[in-house]
Amino acid sequence: MSVTGRIALGAGVAALLLVAAVEISPWPSALLIRWAFDASGERANASLASLVPAKITAHPDEIYDPGDPDARLDVFYPDDPQAGQGLLTIVWIHGGGFVSGSKDQIANYARILAGSGYAVAGVDYSVAPGSTYPTPLLQVNQALAYLARNAQRLHVDPRRLVLAGDSAGAQLAAQLANVITSPAYARTVGITPSIAPGQLVGVLLYCGPYAMTGSVTGGPFARWFARTVQWSYSGRRDYARDPRGATLAVENFVTPGFPPTFISVGNGDSLASQSYALAEALRREGVRVDALFFARGYRPELPHEYQFFLDTEEARLALNRSQRFLVSLR
Repeated sequence: MSVTGRIALGAGVAALLLVAAVEISPWPSALLIRWAFDASGERANASLASLVPAKITAHPDEIYDPGDPDARLDVFYPDDPQAGQGLLTIVWIHGGGFVSGSKDQIANYARILAGSGYAVAGVDYSVAPGSTYPTPLLQVNQALAYLARNAQRLHVDPRRLVLAGDSAGAQLAAQLANVITSPAYARTVGITPSIAPGQLVGVLLYCGPYAMTGSVTGGPFARWFARTVQWSYSGRRDYARDPRGATLAVENFVTPGFPPTFISVGNGDSLASQSYALAEALRREGVRVDALFFARGYRPELPHEYQFFLDTEEARLALNRSQRFLVSLR
């Protein structure tokens, strides 16, 4: 066989092995997504460095569960809060498709929010496929308990907590809000809330996948991505048959007890319809909803996670609207 033939044969075998690996395990695809998403998240965080206000106190890498190496959080607040006063506290859960991301990638955005007079906690959790549902939900529930226990030291007001998140983190924030405010739902998912419903005063959601039920639409890339994420997070190749999948559809479980909610998504985001549906479901239950949505034909078209690009008018509008919503909760 010629050298060219051997190269072609080797390339063909490698391609077949890659296809086989992707069909056997979610790991190859998940690692590729992780590499791309982490690089993007680090760039976005770096781009915000010049906007971070001065005089922000940081408590990095607080360990909220000593037995879990992934259970860490950062807390930011303005220097010298008045008389040691506890501050309205935003608990931000990072995104990353459940397979990537970290609190470090939203740290500068958290500092920017803290500059408006809040305590902001950025929470790490274990990502898939190494850890599967409901591990991240349980971890963030523990993080809330830790913040409440250490409220005085961290300038947290445990009576005024806001769950917040972007992308996968928004799904976790909304789902945990259901756990906290709906005893029936908490029993369904088998999680005991670590705080009382009255302690959760608001929810702040950006670009979330609120209906992870196994159905996939879109082109080949969208189908590959959704398949990888759902297989990784559920731990099952036949994730569409996982009975737990139905509990991830947040909109189907909201109650009138769900906290006031700010929700936004870009008009060019493939997940946009899920934000629209959740906002409508909340309104049907009588929940106060402040929604920032953009018309279908709005230009420039706004991508997934548009809110982090604070060099754009739309992201600055989103930050301003978020801050106005937070003021309304004080």
